[in-house]
Amino acid sequence: MREKASPALTNAMRLASIVTAANVLIASGFSIAGLIAPAALLPAKDAPSEASFIFAMYAAARTLPLALAALVAIYKRSAMAVLALGALAGLVQLVDAAIGLYQHDLGKTIGPLVIAALQFYAVFRLENAARSAP
Repeated sequence: MREKASPALTNAMRLASIVTAANVLIASGFSIAGLIAPAALLPAKDAPSEASFIFAMYAAARTLPLALAALVAIYKRSAMAVLALGALAGLVQLVDAAIGLYQHDLGKTIGPLVIAALQFYAVFRLENAARSAP
C-alpha cells in the first residue's frame, strides 16, 4: 500500500511542479518563436538569416526535450525527477541571464534571472521537504 505524502512534501511538489512547468513552457515558447518568427527575438538592427534559423533549431533541440521530460516527471509525480530537471531548467535560465548580460539587454537578463531564482527556490523547498519526509 502506498503511504500518503506529508502536507509539506505535497505543497513543495506542487510549487516545484508549477514553477518548473512554467519555466520549461516559457523557454519552449521562445524556442518555437525563434523558429516561426526569428525577427521577433533578434535585436531590431539585425535581420533574420539562415544562421539565425539554424541557431533557433539548436535552441529548440535542447529546450523541447527538456520540457517534455519535465512535464512527464510532473505528470508521474516523481519528486526526484522534478528535482533534477527543475535544477537543470534553473541552470539554463541562469545561463540565459548571463547571455542577456553579455548583450547588455536588461530584459534578457532580468527575466531569466527571476525565473532562475524562483526555480531554485522551488527546488530547494522540494529537496528539504523530501529529506524531511518519512
